[in-house]
Amino acid sequence: MRLVEGDFSRETAYSDDPAAVAAAFAADGARWLHIVDLDGARTGSPAHEKAIGAIVAAVGGSVGIEVAGGIRTAETARAVLARGATRIVIGTAALRDPLFAAALVAEHGPARVVAAIDVRDGRARGDGWAGDAPGTDAAAAVASLADAGVTTFEVTAIDRDGLLKGPDLDLLERLVHLARGRVIASGGVSTVDDLRAVRAIGCSGAIVGRALYEGRLTVGAAVEAIDAARASGD
Repeated sequence: MRLVEGDFSRETAYSDDPAAVAAAFAADGARWLHIVDLDGARTGSPAHEKAIGAIVAAVGGSVGIEVAGGIRTAETARAVLARGATRIVIGTAALRDPLFAAALVAEHGPARVVAAIDVRDGRARGDGWAGDAPGTDAAAAVASLADAGVTTFEVTAIDRDGLLKGPDLDLLERLVHLARGRVIASGGVSTVDDLRAVRAIGCSGAIVGRALYEGRLTVGAAVEAIDAARASGD
């Protein structure tokens, strides 16, 4: 399922078999799968453990799996990792309390804990993007979480998410230039040119969603383009 700008009233269901979708992406060459428990993000605790477990069982031995949505306690983080996730993505709880992120990094290591920096109007937002809280300045949020030991940040331009209009390169470049960790681009990435563009400004990866589901981009084409760019030094 995909939302537009995180709005649950603008959702599209593409399949009722997430494990089969995951297997198809893995067969096409995906090296990582980004899984979001959307209901978990909205309610504050995971809601789809069974579906995520099925994905791990289907492809966990062949691709990296990161899980986001509703991971707001140390116990939940441990449970998600114990079920086979390669790493977890934390947002709301980490923005509220960087010490929470620091504790997870200390327990699990920086390779297994990623911070979600979901940005609207320059502010990092939590609570499934639905709350009225003003959020935290995005650059300040990155700096604070980097000080807590986080080394990977997934940056989503909320106003680009699900719209296939290209990534917010200005936002991504500002956060890349902080040089506080790896930045993975999210929101609007929908073409091979988008992938090349985020790589050119220093992003270490990109998350693609709707474009894959609607056949505008394939995993194979994306992997081929990035591998070619690496080989040529671009």
